[in-house]
Amino acid sequence: MASDFLSGAAIRAAAERLAPHVRRTPVIEIDGADFGLAAVRLVFKLEFLQHAGSFKTRGAFNNLLTRPIGPQGVVAASGGNHGAAVAFAAMKRKVPATIFVPSVASPAKMEQIRGYGARLEIAGERYNDALLASQRHVEESGALPIHAFEQWETLQGQATVGLEFEEQAPRLDRLLVAVGGGGLVGGIAAWYAGRIPVVGVEPEEAPTLTHALAAGEPVDAPAGGIAADSLAPKRVGSLMFPIAQRYMAGTVLVTEEAIRESQRALWKTMRIVVEPGGAAALAALTSGALKPKAGETVGVLLCGANTGAVQL
Repeated sequence: MASDFLSGAAIRAAAERLAPHVRRTPVIEIDGADFGLAAVRLVFKLEFLQHAGSFKTRGAFNNLLTRPIGPQGVVAASGGNHGAAVAFAAMKRKVPATIFVPSVASPAKMEQIRGYGARLEIAGERYNDALLASQRHVEESGALPIHAFEQWETLQGQATVGLEFEEQAPRLDRLLVAVGGGGLVGGIAAWYAGRIPVVGVEPEEAPTLTHALAAGEPVDAPAGGIAADSLAPKRVGSLMFPIAQRYMAGTVLVTEEAIRESQRALWKTMRIVVEPGGAAALAALTSGALKPKAGETVGVLLCGANTGAVQL
């Protein structure tokens, strides 16, 4: 099944299908010395400029454009970004949407979901609580579920980020991607298929993929911390996990303070505001958790900016 949805040809077809509905987000190359990284080039992909503020919009539209939708519309569980993306795509496609979020979701993301016209339901404290509530809603209503990462169409949509990044920056030595449920990094790793090292970056308080790789299978992991509304599902997705095992170059863990510091550095250096999850990949470099070699060109995906404010 993975080969059907995540072949190069299938990902290219998805990119063509999504082109009228999503933005081709820009990249910017800078001297790593601006972030204390001498002799390194950094290439940022500004995916936080995507519609609805994150990469999730790609997977949301890919679901809505390829799966049959009944009169009850769609339902999604989300820490915030996936819900906003599904709500946005549903609004554009004129489809009813119900979004379940945990209480940990940021007020900015809740307001955004409501602003797109979706019905918002707060269920429990963590993502898994919202997921269970959404599954009950599916059983009761018959609405189409759009999973944030455990859905082939979602992975395929997110994979188009990798295709686009390679077209814009074809000579990366490695690529850093934040990990939550794994839909983004799984799709991107499937696109690159081992051509460059793709490294997942996780908060220390939400090491879902790190624990899964150590165990040889998805397992429950802690799900807290500053980026809990975007990078803290109970466990990593089972669909992406074999892709991670085959194609990823491992994971790096970063502290909460490292994530905050990378947010501050992005604002100070580039006047870019991203949410904690969006800054996690850069935190691997600015904290020294990952040390690139002199002369490397490192891709860094800035994946989301749905935040009300940044503490500077």
